[in-house]
Amino acid sequence: MSSLRNAVPRRPYKERAQPQSRKKFGLLEKHKDYIERAKAFHKKEDTLRKLKEKAAFKNPDEFYFKMIRTRTVDGVHKQESHVNKYTAEKLMLMKTQDAGYILQKMQSEKRKIEKLTATLHSLDNQPSNKHFYFAEDREEANEILSRSSKRLVASSEAVPDSIKRKTIASYKELEARRSRVSELEKLYMDMTLQQELRKKGRKRKLREDELANPTSKPVYKWRAERKR
Repeated sequence: MSSLRNAVPRRPYKERAQPQSRKKFGLLEKHKDYIERAKAFHKKEDTLRKLKEKAAFKNPDEFYFKMIRTRTVDGVHKQESHVNKYTAEKLMLMKTQDAGYILQKMQSEKRKIEKLTATLHSLDNQPSNKHFYFAEDREEANEILSRSSKRLVASSEAVPDSIKRKTIASYKELEARRSRVSELEKLYMDMTLQQELRKKGRKRKLREDELANPTSKPVYKWRAERKR
């Protein structure tokens, strides 16, 4: 019977539309729309109730620093701006300390590179014992060469794999430290330039046609001033 009932065509279900007299109010609200609207309404009610309870039980002697460090703009609390918190002298001192830290780290990395390079140099330049052989004919010379080559292969295979891995890791560390030093040098030069630009004195940025050797970095020229 169910198969016969499904075989009979039925009128498709249609949502009830807004009456013609209420077209100005838009689409007709359905039950799911009412549920969403009711949830939003009750959520606002709960928020207002909690705020009222908080205000009712508030301690009049309570104090925290945001009471004096914030202000209300159009009903919204905003914190004080810290743009002009430090003077120019304080900013200069802070930048100088940062540049000093970068210089210290750069010098430390250079010392580590020198120590690591000396260690690897001593490993690579091991003193090799040289022997001179004298052969009377070509056959004896070939025999001496074959023996020496076998000796060299045996000596190269005698180095443990752990030592080889440590040597490769040391070379990788050396390369990484060199790249780090180059990055620190660039950063230190930029910070030094910014410190000089913040100092007093008339200066201007040179154009590309004014440079003898054009570079990607900006070049500045200070006006000569007579010092008393």
